[in-house]
Amino acid sequence: LAGGAKLIGAIPVLLALGLMFFSHRVRHESLRDIGFRFDNFAAAVRLLILPTAVAVIAIVVLNWQLSSGGLSLRPITPRLFLAPLWALFQQYGLQGFLNRRAQLVLGRGWKSALLVGIIFSVLHVPSPLLVSLSLVGGFVWAWIYQRQPNLFALAISHSLVSWTLSLTIPSNLTDLLRVGFR
Repeated sequence: LAGGAKLIGAIPVLLALGLMFFSHRVRHESLRDIGFRFDNFAAAVRLLILPTAVAVIAIVVLNWQLSSGGLSLRPITPRLFLAPLWALFQQYGLQGFLNRRAQLVLGRGWKSALLVGIIFSVLHVPSPLLVSLSLVGGFVWAWIYQRQPNLFALAISHSLVSWTLSLTIPSNLTDLLRVGFR
């Protein structure tokens, strides 16, 4: 039954991906347009270094506070090695599709970036910690994507933040970084 439920759960994801691919084709968006590119990788990384470092440091400080002045690390799990692929997939959906469509409606800038951040945060309900971090992260990543659309750089930033959360924050606060209700 569990395998069947996962298969049924994959149907909406596959339908959404199909819609996204169809939309890219109708709009004549290339992989480069979407952000699968390397020509602006360094420029995107330069924009991401400071916010990623601030997020990682803030998460480590939170861990320090939660562990009463000590640094507490959780064990590395095999699932963490999939984080870069999962982050790339999420950034593709969030930036390569939603951000680009939000810009069509709201224009480039803080309004469309905020909408992307809100959508990303809603996907992390019911965890209050992940909702708030996703709102800020989604906004920052959307803002940077609008300046330097590079999904690989965004996925690295996303992975670093996710790894830091996974290794330092208790699972009861992060729900093991699962998204949505179970």
